[in-house]
Amino acid sequence: MAEKPSIPKGTRDLSPVEMARRGYMFSILRDAFSRYGFSQIETPSFENLSTLMGKYGEEGDRLIFKILNSGDYLSKAPDELLQSKDSLHLTKHISEKALRYDLTVPFARYVVQHQNDITFPFKRFQMQPVWRADRPQKGRFREFYQCDADVVGSKSLWQEVELVQLYDDVFTKLGLPVSVKINNRKILSGLAEVTGQAELLVDMTVALDKLDKIGEDAVVEEMLSKGLTEHSVNVIRPFMQAMTEEMMWELLDKTMQQSEIGQKGVEELKFIFSAVSAVGLKTAKLDLDLTLARGLNYYTGAIFEVKAHGVQIGSIGGGGRYDDLTGIFGMKNVSGVGVSFGLDRIYLALEELNLFSDDIDRGVEVLFANMGENEAVYTMRALSVLRSEGVKAEMYPDAVKLGRQMDYANKKNIPFVAIAGESEMSQGVFTLKNMATAEQMSVSVEQILSEIKK
Repeated sequence: MAEKPSIPKGTRDLSPVEMARRGYMFSILRDAFSRYGFSQIETPSFENLSTLMGKYGEEGDRLIFKILNSGDYLSKAPDELLQSKDSLHLTKHISEKALRYDLTVPFARYVVQHQNDITFPFKRFQMQPVWRADRPQKGRFREFYQCDADVVGSKSLWQEVELVQLYDDVFTKLGLPVSVKINNRKILSGLAEVTGQAELLVDMTVALDKLDKIGEDAVVEEMLSKGLTEHSVNVIRPFMQAMTEEMMWELLDKTMQQSEIGQKGVEELKFIFSAVSAVGLKTAKLDLDLTLARGLNYYTGAIFEVKAHGVQIGSIGGGGRYDDLTGIFGMKNVSGVGVSFGLDRIYLALEELNLFSDDIDRGVEVLFANMGENEAVYTMRALSVLRSEGVKAEMYPDAVKLGRQMDYANKKNIPFVAIAGESEMSQGVFTLKNMATAEQMSVSVEQILSEIKK
């Protein structure tokens, strides 16, 4: 007996209904990106491994899907590495390419590679799948879509303000209530500086980034295990406590007195909050979150994370400022900032809150029954007219019993069935059946259009 086929864990097949809903989400995102001045690009699904490695921190690097070299990929691997089973050092000998982990690093590569063809500031959006060798769970997939918007070539904080507005715009149109959480990596750098252990900034931020998942005690335990002292942890602990926004600002002003870079981070955050308050938001809330760390090493300024209200799911968006991401590819002093929309998690949130309209799921609007060869020719002419008017219509492919064709319409939730036999053809009409009410009427093609539009 043949083995039942399956798909890898962390991936999914998508049904017609799911694809219709995703298409609706893509259209809202594409419209918003375009209205905010972003132009669309695409990059390959896989990059050179050297392009990706070392850009996401140690934990991120482990989650990159490596692609084995073509042919006998072990032939060039040193025997000592094969014998020692040193997978970390063996990888570079057997894998030269990898599936992209996100869209930001490939975008930085794109900017450097095409810098002579780009007008700066360059605003791009990109909606493509990414892959991460993560442990699958609810809302966490190994293959998922990111929808990114980035600006490179400007240090202006008005870009951050516009990106907050972009989040607000999209989630308002989707009807999804959200909070846009914000912090600044300069503040985290300042915090590490104040502790006297600035060299452990990455370890501190990686641990802080897990606060929502593992809790304060576990975060403290991880920090201590990474070499942070009790004194350092005591400096950091107040930032993990629940407090009002006013208390957060007071804590920042007090703690960052000893750090120039920390003060710069506070100044940038205050500008963003002031500007957003001045221009206003429709439905989203902008929340200061002093524990937000975004465990990616390339962030240098404001960092964002979006949480949906009313659902137990992780972040549905995130991003931030990166001052020198292109520098890793030899193009120095090009600042950028961007945000990402996690399409798959946003989908789950909309579904759980029942926010998808029935109109989105609507498929074929009228099925034409197939009553024979001559009738099919008559029907196909009517199909052409309706399709030219934007109606979703199809004809049953085979001239089988009418009951079977009606059963097909019921299973696909098609609201109308149009039937034409010799009598209807002689009169130039169709018998149109409303599948919900069982009502039947004799109508012209134009009247079919009118009934569907009702």
